[in-house]
Amino acid sequence: MDVFAFITLFGGLAFFLYGMHVLSESLKKTAGGRLEKLLKKATDNPFKGLTIGAIITIAIQSSSAMTVMLVGFVNSGIMDLSQTVGVIFGSDIGTTLTAWILSLSGIDASDSFFLQILKPSSFSLIFALIGVILLMAGKRQKQKDIGIMLLGFAILMQGMTMMSGSMAPLGEMEEFTDILTAFNNPLLGVLAGTVVTGIIQSSAAAIGILQSLSMTGQLTYAVAIPLVLGANIGTCATAILSSIGVNRDAKRVTVIHVAIKVIGALIWLIVFYGMYAIFDFSFMDNKVSIVGIAAIHSIFNIVNTILLFPFSKLLVKLAHIIVKESDDEQETLLDERLMLTPPIAVAECRNAMDKMISKAKNGLDVSTDMLLKGFNQDDFDFIKKNEEKVDSYEDHLGSYLMKLTTTQHLSVEDKNKSSRMLQTVGEIERIADHANYLANSSEEIFTKKLSFSDEATAELNKVIPAVKEVYSLATECFLSGNAKGAEDIGPLRIVISEMCDEYKSNHVERLATGKCTTEQGFVFNDILYSCVRIAEHSLNIAAIAYRFRFPDSTDSATYMHDFKQRRDKISERKYQEFCDKYMRSAT
Repeated sequence: MDVFAFITLFGGLAFFLYGMHVLSESLKKTAGGRLEKLLKKATDNPFKGLTIGAIITIAIQSSSAMTVMLVGFVNSGIMDLSQTVGVIFGSDIGTTLTAWILSLSGIDASDSFFLQILKPSSFSLIFALIGVILLMAGKRQKQKDIGIMLLGFAILMQGMTMMSGSMAPLGEMEEFTDILTAFNNPLLGVLAGTVVTGIIQSSAAAIGILQSLSMTGQLTYAVAIPLVLGANIGTCATAILSSIGVNRDAKRVTVIHVAIKVIGALIWLIVFYGMYAIFDFSFMDNKVSIVGIAAIHSIFNIVNTILLFPFSKLLVKLAHIIVKESDDEQETLLDERLMLTPPIAVAECRNAMDKMISKAKNGLDVSTDMLLKGFNQDDFDFIKKNEEKVDSYEDHLGSYLMKLTTTQHLSVEDKNKSSRMLQTVGEIERIADHANYLANSSEEIFTKKLSFSDEATAELNKVIPAVKEVYSLATECFLSGNAKGAEDIGPLRIVISEMCDEYKSNHVERLATGKCTTEQGFVFNDILYSCVRIAEHSLNIAAIAYRFRFPDSTDSATYMHDFKQRRDKISERKYQEFCDKYMRSAT
């Protein structure tokens, strides 16, 4: 085996790893938010989690990526630790599909056209051709993404072919046979498989290398079995690295992953090799084929799941014993590990937006209730803390979304979602600020022992429900995607603005007649100003939702201005309805 064979071997390995990376990333992107929706179904039912884990791992072709995602989910509080156990078992089964696809390289095509077309050296070239056509001629981003996926698969299979070809001369080398004989020692074989897989951080790649070695005709079952066991343990390296700097529950996800693999390998070594010592299995000295490697890999993971899955709760307890409780945990809003799967990262940003919108609504509800029902110190303290949380959401979400959009390759749909959220977080934060200002006004009324006239109180009792409704309508448009409903918000914003203008004029008259003091007037005007601004920011949220739903404008600024100023028949009718509901009843 000369130097060029080694160049081909490592070049083939590079092709294999790169092809696996491209294939995995494009599959994640093509799957989009469906992965996130699937994972949300992995609730407390462990059997459902097992099925979903297998499906997602088959979709993204990486059990390591699946575990890293789970670490990120638990670290962000999206999933509970107990929910991940079934998913981990499922990912172990799902990852075995790759070995079976690679085993197609061992097909003896002979003169059969059908078998010849099944060989990777044949169909991978067809995939490459289709992929290039889609990539270069595809008009939609999704077509290009599918093209990249097919190219990734073709590169992977080409790497496998190169590795197999470079290893062919090894079958005639006595030195190579002597090296393989050393791995007849199960412990040494497990250690070697663990180290190699830990270095390349891919059990699929390690199994692929082993399958290439099997094509030399010198690899026996006695050598292959411990190497496969080691490869399954070595794949935990990625999860171990991903657990650095995460909270305790996220670390426990890694502990469970490692425990499943190590306990499974120990059971196999004790039971299988114990029986081998007694019964002396004759097949152990037989040459293992490329299909045999895939079978060993599948049998280990499936039997391991059957044996350990019933003890899922004990695995969780073991994780708690190894990673003990601590009191210095900090909440993680969004975990950057989720960026490894951009569609899921975008979906979790949306979930964080839901929480931010809800917190802003809580602050608005409490602050307006204080204005109408009287000051309460506990409610005031709640609003202050709530406003700080909303500010934290804006900082985290804004930074996270900017990093996500600038460092990851997003689909057109995910880009639109990210852009919409980036524009909306600021509007939500401004609304929370004005809820805080309303609380300040309530405190000022209380501390200065001010009281409004019956007329001013009646006016506040009319405008505040309208302000709460405009925020609810706007956020419902954003959350539900019902952009047509945004057209109702413009008329309501106009009604609120006209109400506040009218009430300011009324207050000036009350000041002139001595019904209200100047000090009361300042506070009253501050309240009305915040009401107008909340309505304006709510309209901005609706306009953003509308523009992204109907993006047929060349100038988005002009488009949004036209949307806000629209006064067509439908808008006029809604305006009259809101006038009847709020404004006219106040006069």
